[in-house]
Amino acid sequence: MFKSVILSCEHAGNQVSEDLEHLFSKNPEVLNTHRGWDPGAWKLAQFLSKKLNIDLRGCHTTRLLIEANRSPENPQLFSEYSNKLSETEKEILVNTIYHPYRNKVEGLIAQSAKPVLHLSIHSFTPFWNGVERDVDIGILFDPDRTLENEYCQQLKLAFQKELPNHCIRLNEPYKGTDDGFTTWLRKRYPNKVYAGIEIEVNQKYAPQLSVIQQEFFLAIEASLK
Repeated sequence: MFKSVILSCEHAGNQVSEDLEHLFSKNPEVLNTHRGWDPGAWKLAQFLSKKLNIDLRGCHTTRLLIEANRSPENPQLFSEYSNKLSETEKEILVNTIYHPYRNKVEGLIAQSAKPVLHLSIHSFTPFWNGVERDVDIGILFDPDRTLENEYCQQLKLAFQKELPNHCIRLNEPYKGTDDGFTTWLRKRYPNKVYAGIEIEVNQKYAPQLSVIQQEFFLAIEASLK
């Protein structure tokens, strides 16, 4: 189905440069929450990259400075913390963090044999608005894109086989068509050339991802055959 596969992790870390640490002086602990990054996602992405022998790119700057998983025109590109910056300071973040990261991923896609599968690894908070989410692994895609639809059906079955006691859902806890890096890339590459899939893992597994990462790998490996 695919001639190449690449991995990305848009919320790999919660780093802040020294000159911008003052933005979080009143609430530094927010950087360690799910708002600051995706706990567990980078370690899982690294494991998959090594096991599958495929390229990986990650953005380690906190999403609270600039959101690598939002389109340039999205009002959520900057958080309530970084929105206080001047237009010049925001432009610096765009030119030194946002574009360089996204350009690296696009570069991988451009040089990869087509069709290319882009797996974007994320994690999500177990609770939202006081309600516990009943999803363990979410597979986000555009159901109107045939290549993505067919692949994600296979991937779901593979996850269910390897992790039968886990809840695997399609387009939950978010819609695969919501604004994100893969959504933006779909506008640049047609269905037959590019498939952009976000894989979301419940953060309740972040402290013990090593327990399920092998099964995670086996499911993705099986879905690619």
